[in-house]
Amino acid sequence: MDTYIRHETLTPTWSIPAILDLFALPLNDLLLRAQTVHRQHHPANAVQMSRLLSIKTGACPEDCAYCPQSSRYATAVEEAPLMPLAQVMAAARKAKDAGAQRFCMGAAWRSPTERQLDGVIEHVQAVKGLGLETCVTLGMLKPGQAERLKEAGLDYYNHNLDTSREYYHEIIHSRTFDDRLDTLQRVRDAGLKVCCGGIVGLGESREVRAGLIATLANLAPYPESVPINQLVKVPGTPLADAPDLDPLEFVRTIAVTRITMPATVVRLSAGRESMHDSTQALCFMAGANSIFQGEQLLTTPNPALQADKDLFDRLGLRAMPADTGITCLDQQ
Repeated sequence: MDTYIRHETLTPTWSIPAILDLFALPLNDLLLRAQTVHRQHHPANAVQMSRLLSIKTGACPEDCAYCPQSSRYATAVEEAPLMPLAQVMAAARKAKDAGAQRFCMGAAWRSPTERQLDGVIEHVQAVKGLGLETCVTLGMLKPGQAERLKEAGLDYYNHNLDTSREYYHEIIHSRTFDDRLDTLQRVRDAGLKVCCGGIVGLGESREVRAGLIATLANLAPYPESVPINQLVKVPGTPLADAPDLDPLEFVRTIAVTRITMPATVVRLSAGRESMHDSTQALCFMAGANSIFQGEQLLTTPNPALQADKDLFDRLGLRAMPADTGITCLDQQ
């Protein structure tokens, strides 16, 4: 049984000062190092494609300051119950036809009840039957729930840390940082693959970004998939007026993530819709090798399929074959 190492209790593989040293490298040196590490562990110029669907939207009781689905904030997001299976399957087939290899489903819950989990399991089994990898994000899991999802055929469970332990209380008060680690432990103990990353542009310092990466990199093993999200500023949320993050600082964050977690799939996640093509190109150079395709993520916009195709053609990128089989077995 794998056991997560909480970096603050044992000697870490990556210290925050060491990660800050990476951040401080000249950009060309940092990109060269990141791309060199990337090619040692992943096929060059290949990007894994995923599709994300909100299967239960809004009315979340959590107070995450970035989230338009929180019931505590007045946003344009409308509440919707668990999506009917037929509608989910139609979206999954469309995603597969468009080249997606993984279908991710998100439900805005603090923690699912057993009855709610029953509905999600039905969705997972049906999507898995299409030959797609499956991933869900449902909030915190209770004992035994990760095992039920594993038995249903789920491949990945997403549960982001969002930010560093030290900055966490600035963003979320309705659950603790250790609550998130506990769910990740349950996921890993059940034999599921872990998708876990964070959000940058929350008004945090570079040291906070280093702390987030240190926590992720010092998990044992570190996540198989690490999404790096740029904050999408939504009116009505507390972070609607957060200062913009320098695009090159975002690129540096991708590069440092790649160097510290060589075998993981680094997903260039939320925020792409507002990124210049040159910023995305630098992110792929820095080691990002996964994106969400489709015009919408959970509730926020994403680049159109044709825009991604055109960008990939210009950059000489291709979709990663579904049977690549990249894991974290060669970590260290």
